[in-house]
Amino acid sequence: MKKILLSALLLSITCADAYAGLMDDLNKSAGGSLEAKAKDQAREKARAEGNKKLAAQVNKKLLAEGRKNQCSFKSGSDELEAGCGKKSKKLAAIIIDVKKTLQSQGQTGFKFIVSGHTDSSGDAAKNKDLSARRAQVMVKELVAQGVSADDIESIGMGSEKMLVKPDDTPAKKAKNRRYEIQVRF
Repeated sequence: MKKILLSALLLSITCADAYAGLMDDLNKSAGGSLEAKAKDQAREKARAEGNKKLAAQVNKKLLAEGRKNQCSFKSGSDELEAGCGKKSKKLAAIIIDVKKTLQSQGQTGFKFIVSGHTDSSGDAAKNKDLSARRAQVMVKELVAQGVSADDIESIGMGSEKMLVKPDDTPAKKAKNRRYEIQVRF
């Protein structure tokens, strides 16, 4: 009985030593302590959650300002209607202000995204292309008003995200022919 008990005790000590050695090997191969890595991951997750909340606040402001300062496009075209200068200047000033605010809070690695949208008339593929061209036109307009070209990108959405459904009147269609500006971290 003593031999069995002694064998079991030696086996458990050997297993414990092997486990401890394995953990040491894992820590060394991970380049540091697992505890530090876990803390870093937790910190990164918290930062991402904070960015998510901040992005929601900033995007709410950008969407509201974008709607107030919306430049209109001619139907079926990426050509801006007359009277866009003052609106794009105000919008550019808001983007520049938001950038300064984000940077003063230590935020980096963000981009402003201009998404172009169309109404539901016509071919979906053509609308996607048209919306991309509209977004590019607005990016050029905002860059001309002082927004850094490195801070802003464009994307075409077509009629995928309509504001007004169904857009079965000229006024509703006009509301869907728009662009939106949001920040992405």
